[in-house]
Formats: sequence, C-alpha cells, structure tokens
Amino acid sequence: MKLLQQFSDDLEALVARASPAVVGVEHPRGHGTGLFLTPDGYLLTNRHVVVRGTRKLTVQLSNGEELRGTLVGSDAPTDLAVVRAEGDGFPTLPLAEPEAVRVGQLVMAIGNPFRLEQSVSLGVVSAINRSVPLPNGVMLEGMLQTDAAINPGNSGGPLLNMRGQVVGLNTLVLPYAQGIGFAVSATTAAWIASLLIQRGKVERRFLGIAATAVSLDARLTQENGQSRAVRVLRVQEGTPAHDAGLQVDDLLLAINARPVHSVDDLQRLMALATEEEVTLDLLRKGAGRKRARARTRPRVEPVAA
Repeated sequence: MKLLQQFSDDLEALVARASPAVVGVEHPRGHGTGLFLTPDGYLLTNRHVVVRGTRKLTVQLSNGEELRGTLVGSDAPTDLAVVRAEGDGFPTLPLAEPEAVRVGQLVMAIGNPFRLEQSVSLGVVSAINRSVPLPNGVMLEGMLQTDAAINPGNSGGPLLNMRGQVVGLNTLVLPYAQGIGFAVSATTAAWIASLLIQRGKVERRFLGIAATAVSLDARLTQENGQSRAVRVLRVQEGTPAHDAGLQVDDLLLAINARPVHSVDDLQRLMALATEEEVTLDLLRKGAGRKRARARTRPRVEPVAA
C-alpha cells in the first residue's frame, strides 16, 4: 500500500511540474496541444493542428490565460510545427536523450483531448522506430508507439517519462484500434524545431530509399565502431540512390562521414547537407565496406490536406 501511495504521489508531483509547460493551440478550424521549447515563447506542436488555420493562432496557458501565437514554420514529413507565443519567461521541459527511451518504459501523456484541458493519461512505450503511413502519402518515420490514451486534441502534447523528460510529441492514434497511439520522438522534434526556428522550413536532399534501423552484431560493431546502422529496404528506380548503386539490404553506416544509427539520423543529415553530392559509407553482404557518392536533389513533399 505504501508503494502505491508513493507512486501516486510521484505522479501527482510530475503532473504539477509538467503542466505549466503544456498549452492549448486554437484557431477557428481546430485545436490541439503544444509544448514550450524556449522561455521566449517558441512552442512545438503538430503540423496538422495548425496547417488548416490562419497564421494567427491562440495559445492558451495552463492557468487559462490566452496569448496570440504566430506560425513560424512547419514540416510535413514529421508532422511538426513551431509557433511563437507573445511573451517571455515561459516554463519548459527537458527533452530525453535517445538512449533514455526504452520499450516497456512508463510514460504519461498531457494534452487537451476534445478541449478537456490538461487531461492526463498513463501508459508504456510499446515500440520504437515505427513507420506509420498517412492517407495523404506522407510516411512518418521513427515513431514511438504507446498505449497511453491519445484522442483528438492531444496532438502536439508531450509524452513524458517518469523523470519529467519529453520522450515524444503525441501525434496520432489508429482509428480502428484501441490503445495504439504514436508520438514523434523527442530526438526528431529537437532538430526539426531548431531548423524551423532558424529557417522557417526544413529542406532535405532526396535519396530515394525506404529504410529501417537495425542493430549490428558484435563483430560488425567492433569493425565499424558503431552498434547500429540503417538497412535499405527498397531503392526507387531513377533516384539518386539507384544511380549511386545502392542495393536492398545494404547497411548505411554514415553520410558525409557522420554516423547513421537511425532513420532519424538519416533524415537529419540529409536536411543538413549543403552540397548536391553526398558521400555514403555502407556495408554490402559479401562485399564488405563500400563508399558511394549520390548526386542528390531537393525533396519535393506532398502537401497535407
């Protein structure tokens, strides 16, 4: 009984500490949730929360105060957007490091489902690095799966671990299932938000592959100095990857000499690439380590409905 009471007290303290950083995001055509990233008013939410609204938005604080918000930028491939609220001195929450997120970990979702402000639900991380297709043709990569209750209006709110760190941004739930929700990882959110704040958009170079993160065995880890890589699942014909000779089952280790441990790393490095040509380090079964050069081009994104 004492253990249960202590657990309850800890959850109560976590909610009290986290809630001030969680806001409502409103416009005439919809609503959702957001999370303050910086004390000077930059907040993160989902793109689908704001894309149908005007650039002028209403940000509702946890104490009920309403502020004017302005859309800074959005990114369709990750369904993320940055809004800036008028004001300063806002509370923020720390983002979890990738290694701090594990399957089975207890997590808490805070948000405004159906405009029920500051609603809290509890669950676990069910899986990491999920790929989730959307009806508009966008594929969300590197998603966290959770059974914490996520409903319309939760979108853009934080998924927190028991240390009060943000492990992801609640994004969607499968409409035909119960208890299967998805969140954009905090790692993805961090670099996307940085680029949106700096540039107002995220520009990526296009390779033309489908891929998934994999763990390397002990021998490959020792030989290559990294324990994870990205396996190529599909190479689209006529793309830079196809022209560079990439093959299905190639293990992508690095881009421009920067290690690739996950699909998120792949996306980030392609977004940060400034030159048209990128250098790819890869492992091919039966052929060992290889280097390829791909002449990339800007990625054209489908427009969300």
